[in-house]
Amino acid sequence: MSVGDTQKHLPLEAMHEEAGARFGAFAGWHMPLTYPTGVMKEHLHTREKAGLFDISHMQLFTVEGAEAAAFLSRACPLDAAGLGEGKSKYTVLLNERAGIIDDLIVTRLGAERFMVVANAGNAAKDEARLISVADGFAVTVTPLERVFLALQGPEAEGVLIGAGLDLSDLTFMTAAEPRQDWFATRSGYTGEDGFEIALPLGEAQAFAEKILADERAQWIGLAARDSLRLEAGLCLHGQDIDETTDPASAAILWAIPKRLREEGGFIGADALRRIIAEGAKERRVGLKPEGRQPVRSGVRLMNEEGKTVGRVTSGGFGPSAGHPVAMGYVTTALTDAGTPLLAEVRGNRVPVHVHSLPFTPHRYRKG
Repeated sequence: MSVGDTQKHLPLEAMHEEAGARFGAFAGWHMPLTYPTGVMKEHLHTREKAGLFDISHMQLFTVEGAEAAAFLSRACPLDAAGLGEGKSKYTVLLNERAGIIDDLIVTRLGAERFMVVANAGNAAKDEARLISVADGFAVTVTPLERVFLALQGPEAEGVLIGAGLDLSDLTFMTAAEPRQDWFATRSGYTGEDGFEIALPLGEAQAFAEKILADERAQWIGLAARDSLRLEAGLCLHGQDIDETTDPASAAILWAIPKRLREEGGFIGADALRRIIAEGAKERRVGLKPEGRQPVRSGVRLMNEEGKTVGRVTSGGFGPSAGHPVAMGYVTTALTDAGTPLLAEVRGNRVPVHVHSLPFTPHRYRKG
C-alpha cells in the first residue's frame, strides 16, 4: 500500500493482480474493474457460464438476541418475526422521511440470529444507524470480517459442487451456513442464478482457486457487474436510490408487505404512508435510447416540448440486450412503457423510450 493510500484493499487483491485486473476506486475501496478479456466478454461469460466476483467490499453484520426480530422490524419495513429460518429478504433502511439510507438483504439464521448484508459505501453509516436503533432492544449488532464471493451464472451450481461445496438444496433467496463461520445464500446482483458466499480470510484463497480451476468460471470485474445489474433492472444505492428517494418513487414497494405499508411501526412508516396516499411525484423506470449511443447517469430527460421531466441515474451498453440500457426517474404521468422522451447528451437530443424492466429476463432458481 502506497503512502497516502486511504483506500481499503481486498484480502484477495494479490489474486486479482495475478489475473491482470485493472483497478479503480469504488466506495472507498481499491477494486478490480476489468480483467484482460474486457468488460463485454466478462459480461457474456457470466450470462453463459459462471462469473466469480470479489464482493468483499460489502459489509456483513450479525444481529443476535431475544429481541433481534423486533429490532429489525423497527429498523426496516420488514416482518422479521415471520421470516422463516434459512430465508432471505430484500429490504431497505429508511430515515424518518422514508428516504433510503441503504438497501439490504436480511437472512434468518436461527430463532434469535439474523445476517444483514449492506452496501460498501454505506457500511459505517449503516452500522451507526443499526446500533442507534438497537438502543433499548435486547440485541447485539456485530460487523463481520469475511471474504465475500459471488458466483453467478447458469453453471454456478455445478462449479461450486466441483469445488467441494454442494448448495443444490438452496433455492432463490434461501441461505445456509455450510461450514463453521461460512454463510451462503442463493442470490446475487446479475439477474442470473447464483450464490454469494462469505467465508473466513484464511480459507478464502484456496476456495477461490478451486472455483477458478474449473474452466467454466473466471474472475469478473466491477464494470461487468454494473452492466449485468443494469440489464437486470437492479438498483445501485448512491445512484438509483438514496436518502432523497423513497420506496414508492423507486418502484420497490414490492419489497414491503402491504400490511406493513398500512400498519407497520418501522422508522419512516408515517412518511411512506403519506407518500403512498398522495401518490409519488416521480417513479424509476427503464429507458431504451434509440441507436447505439448510451445515455449516462446525470443526463436530463425532456418531453417532446423540451420541458425537463426526469433524469437518468444509470446508463450504459447492455451486451446481452444488444442495445444501450438505462434507468432513471420520470414524472409519474410518463411512466408507461413506450412513452417517448428526449435525453440531452452533450447538446444533442437523443430519442429515448420508457422501457419495462428488466431488459433481460431473470433466471433465478425458484424451486
